[in-house]
Parts: sequence; C-alpha cells; structure tokens
Amino acid sequence: MSTSYRNRIQEFKAVLSEQNIHLQSLRQLCFSGIPCESGIRALCWKILLNYLPLDQTLWDSFLTKQRDVYAQFLREMIIQPGIAKANLGASREDVTLEDHPLNPNPDSRWNTYFKDNEVLLQIDKDVRRLYPDMAFFQRPTDFPCQLILDPQNEYETLRRRVEQTTLKAQTVNRNRSGVTNYWDKPAQVSQVSSPGKALNLYPSNEYEVLPNGCEAHWEVVERILFIYAKLNPGIAYVQGMNEIVGPIYFTFASDPNSQWKEHAEADTFFCFTNLMSENRDNFIKSLDDSQCGITFKMESVYSKLKEKDTELYMKLQEQNIKPQYFTFRWLTLLLSQEFLLPDVIRIWDSLFSDQDRFEFLIPVCCAMLILIRDQLLSGDFTVNMRLLQDYPISDVHTILAKAKELQDAL
Repeated sequence: MSTSYRNRIQEFKAVLSEQNIHLQSLRQLCFSGIPCESGIRALCWKILLNYLPLDQTLWDSFLTKQRDVYAQFLREMIIQPGIAKANLGASREDVTLEDHPLNPNPDSRWNTYFKDNEVLLQIDKDVRRLYPDMAFFQRPTDFPCQLILDPQNEYETLRRRVEQTTLKAQTVNRNRSGVTNYWDKPAQVSQVSSPGKALNLYPSNEYEVLPNGCEAHWEVVERILFIYAKLNPGIAYVQGMNEIVGPIYFTFASDPNSQWKEHAEADTFFCFTNLMSENRDNFIKSLDDSQCGITFKMESVYSKLKEKDTELYMKLQEQNIKPQYFTFRWLTLLLSQEFLLPDVIRIWDSLFSDQDRFEFLIPVCCAMLILIRDQLLSGDFTVNMRLLQDYPISDVHTILAKAKELQDAL
C-alpha cells in the first residue's frame, strides 16, 4: 500500500470520525474513489444514499429501529403468508367454504399468493444469474437469516415456493411493459443484458440449493427484491432491478466489520429503496416520454454529444444508430452491465457522491462514446452496434476523468 493511499484512507477516517459528518467534504473525497479497507466504502455508501443520518449520535437508535422494521416486513410478507399457505386447505371445509385455489375473488388469499408467485419466479430467475462471472452470489452467507431459517418454524419459505410452484416460467416472465417470455425475445435480451455477461459461465450444478440452515447470497437478494415488490405494488419488480441491488448488497456483505456485515440484508434493502426513489422513473413505462422518463435521458446523451463532438454525433445519426439502442441499458442499470463488478462499484462511488448523481451519468455516457470515437467514425452500422452493445474500454478511471472534464467544461 503506497504512502499516498494510506494518507487517503486517513482523510476518510478523519471525515467519518466527526460527530456531525460534513456531507460536502465526504462527497468530494468519495468522488475520486472510496477505499474498500476497513469497511469505509460500505459506510460511505450508507451516508451518500441518505440512509445513515449525518449525526453519528443517532446511528445506534436509528439502525435498531430500521432493522426491526425490516424484520417485521419479513414476518408479515414471508413468514405469515408461508404459515397461511401451509394452513390453507388443511380441511375439506376450509377448501370448499372459505377459500380455494380457483376462487376468483381478488381478496382471496390464494389469488394473492398466485400473483406474488408470478413476481417471485421472475425475481428468482434473474437473481440466480446475477454476476455469473464471479462465484460470490452462489456462496453461502456468513449470516443466514435466522428468522427465516429457524428449524422450529414450519412454513413455506421463498425457496420452497419456487421449488413447489407449478406455474410455467414463460407465463410469468416480466419486462418493463408487462408479461413477456424473456428467453424467447433476443431483442429484449440485447436491450437488458450485456452480450459479454449473457453467457452461462456456470454449470447448472452451481445453482443447487444449499443444505438446510444455509442460504446463498442470491437468496438474500431475492428476499430483498420480493419485499420491495410487495411494498411497492405500483412498480413491483421490473427486470434489471437485480442489477441495481447486487452491487449494493455485495459491498455491504463484504464489510470486514461483522457488526455491519451481519445486517447487510436490512441495510441493503433501505439503501436500495432510497436509490430506487431517485431512479424508479426509468422503470415505469408510462413515464418514458416525460421529462423525468428514460426517453428524455437517452436523448440528453445525444444532446451532450452533439455539443461536445458534432462529427461523431452526425456519424451516429447518419447510420441511424438511435440512443435507445444502447443507452437504455446504460442509463437504466447505471452501467452495471457494461463492466466487471469492481469497476461498477468504482463508477458508483462517483455517481453516489455527485450532488446531481444521475445528471453526472449523462456525461459519463457521453465520455464513453467520445473515447471510442475513432472506431465509431471508421465503423459501419454493424460494427458500431457491436461496439456499443459490448463496450470495449475497461479502464473506468479514464472514462470518469473524461466525464468530469465534460461536466466542468463551459
């Protein structure tokens, strides 16, 4: 570790040791990258994502309250429905007089159960393939949720729901516009999944369920997304949310401080919820063409490019390469599909610390185009689309430096 890096860590520790953390100073430090040592990044993200209050004297009571709230969510949305499911149809009288699987009443417990299963199956499919280029999400967590895995409780967990459901996946796969068969739509795959990451790098046995009493990290992510969907029925779960929650959970679950690491699930849930409160308009199709929607943001990338590099902008226009062909994924998923996880996390250091975090994403995307301008200017439509769908530069520091230059330029 270099002297300059050690000094940088000390700068972070000094800012984080203040009783009332100075947010602007912390943002300035974080923008250039946050050290992962001593759990500094995880702590900074909790502050930057408006989870932890700036007054450290409030942390203990606040965290206790939030984690109790999350535990209550688990009881109400996973444990109690699981017990109810186990009891439904326990007797012939219950099935025929009170409720049954074919009951058309929208208030039917069975009806709610089946609708939840549609969402759960899509979440399950997506989280099982989360970051297939690394084994972390398939490994067991050091802190499985005892509330869920308590052997004294006999109820249907999410794991059992997925195993036992008889719904066919093609009837419940969801994308932004509703129910579709994800795997039968190559165009949709190219829109949401990076070609470099769409490969199945793990054999099927990597996804075998762990023994009782254990749970893999992807199961924790699945639970977070299911709870979020239940609490936010207006948006529920949309494909791609798994790519947003994944890096946050990875960062928190890798914290060397076990006192923080033990509560990675609850802390991730609230940070993800806060992030989605700022980013959710990108996932709501009815808002696509509004000023807060994804269409406006995609066009903003081209507007910025036209301002900074007219020649390249005209080239893409001549080839009819529309921004939605590639910037949809870049913007909606915060570039999480374009780079390896450590590089995504470094980009997010800057995004989270910028006061207008999603405004900074526009010059980042513009910088990505300008940095490959020579290839784009010499390529035809097919070559250029391949470049944009599978971005060739892996040095995110160069991209961020260029983006900052674009942002600061008058």
